[in-house]
Amino acid sequence: MNDPEPKNSGSNRRTFLSQTAGLAAIVAATGMTPAIAQAQSESSRRIWPDRFSFPPDFGWGAATAAYQVEGAASEDGRKPSVWDTFSRVPGHVKNGDTGDVACDHYHRFADDVKLMAELGVKHYRFSIAWPRVIPDGRGAVNEKGVDFYRRLTDTLLDHGITPHATLFHWDGPQALEDLYGSWRSREMAKDFAEYCSQTVKRLGDRITNWMTINEIYCFTYMGYGVDKTPPHAPGTIVKSRQEVLQTVHHALLAHGLGTLAIRAATPKPANVALVVNFDTYVPVLETPENIEATKRAFVAEEHNGTVLVPALTGAYNETAIETLGANAPKVEDGDMKIIGQPLDTLGYNNYTGSYVRAADNARGYEILPLPREYPQMHMPWLNFVPESLYWGVRMVSEALGKKDLPIVISENGCATDDEVTANGEVLDLSRIMYLRSYLKNAHRAVSEGYPLKGYFHWSFMDNFEWTWGYTRRFGITRVDYATQTRTPKESFRWYQKTIAENRLV
Repeated sequence: MNDPEPKNSGSNRRTFLSQTAGLAAIVAATGMTPAIAQAQSESSRRIWPDRFSFPPDFGWGAATAAYQVEGAASEDGRKPSVWDTFSRVPGHVKNGDTGDVACDHYHRFADDVKLMAELGVKHYRFSIAWPRVIPDGRGAVNEKGVDFYRRLTDTLLDHGITPHATLFHWDGPQALEDLYGSWRSREMAKDFAEYCSQTVKRLGDRITNWMTINEIYCFTYMGYGVDKTPPHAPGTIVKSRQEVLQTVHHALLAHGLGTLAIRAATPKPANVALVVNFDTYVPVLETPENIEATKRAFVAEEHNGTVLVPALTGAYNETAIETLGANAPKVEDGDMKIIGQPLDTLGYNNYTGSYVRAADNARGYEILPLPREYPQMHMPWLNFVPESLYWGVRMVSEALGKKDLPIVISENGCATDDEVTANGEVLDLSRIMYLRSYLKNAHRAVSEGYPLKGYFHWSFMDNFEWTWGYTRRFGITRVDYATQTRTPKESFRWYQKTIAENRLV
């Protein structure tokens, strides 16, 4: 017996006719076979489902860093970091600001965690201050400093929030800068590994997600300068670019030794990541030749070729090293094996990117300059390039062959020139525009099968923005630095709803 026709048969017929008409148009326009056209149509629907939903296990989070939020710079045994010293030099930081108090998170973390729970995040990325745990950089452990992170992580876990701890987010102990020049010495890598070991032994029962180092580029390339004071701590003047590149190598070595130390010290199975703000290149048009050019740029340009490529492959990119010539880092036997330790996760800090196209030159690509009127957020370097999130994730898979390496967006966000309305609201609509655009590209990456597993918004709250002091605001929570009052912004509510519905809203 034939089943009766469904009651919504008219709708079914319209859907069928609509689909077949669409396929017919594709076949006529492209010359594809109907089977290929059907497959591409279905693929398109998979990539762009109507509601922009994320997988059920996608990890929504927020992020901060110790020196930017903690304050309590000289409490409970903490000694100065290079940022304490750097920020006190006149002219280094806007308005002479320092992180002495910052957001006073050291004393207010319990209320901050409650606010995170209200936001709905299930993951919180923070950093541990080396000079709070081992004040002299090596030697005795300061148990009072460790205890702060015990209390913080216990509070997170009590609220159902998973802690993700970064062991180095730029605040190296000043004592090691005084002793041997921080990253100019291989000793820094050894001391970092011991710090990792001591920290993980004490906190590994609570924390099982570790990130070794945040953004090697910033505290090496931007922390050491030839014949002029560089813009980031430790702010050391060196005599040659080779000395700068050697600090990069020592930081990579620290990451490798730190990874080994974490895995040896942890009392529970641990997930180890490296966080890289690698340069992202976007094909100006998505043509095969421009995509190939993007792959070449991704591995050959100096920043990626000297940080991301060796960390993931155990070898510097040959083109980058050839270009550096005598300025290339000096490598000792066994270094690259240590540096190339396999990762459990890659942390990708994404803010902006550059457009690339194929070119008839030795490298096969050119990076296109942005016009003067190109849209920019409230930082001179923060150009609005939302496609950079998707292409960064895709290039790790396609340009470096790491198709199965899980990736999290460990930072993404923007500074906006927030204004408080008469009734106390912060309507940061430009931040919502930025986040919606970037998260559409996160969704594209997930939908196409790239291993993007989670997203941490930068930042949970306004904070000390390095050389910009307190003049730039990245938070979805406003901080009144005079009163330490926290005010959720409109972007907080938007992100809250996105998390609750697990889709882009």
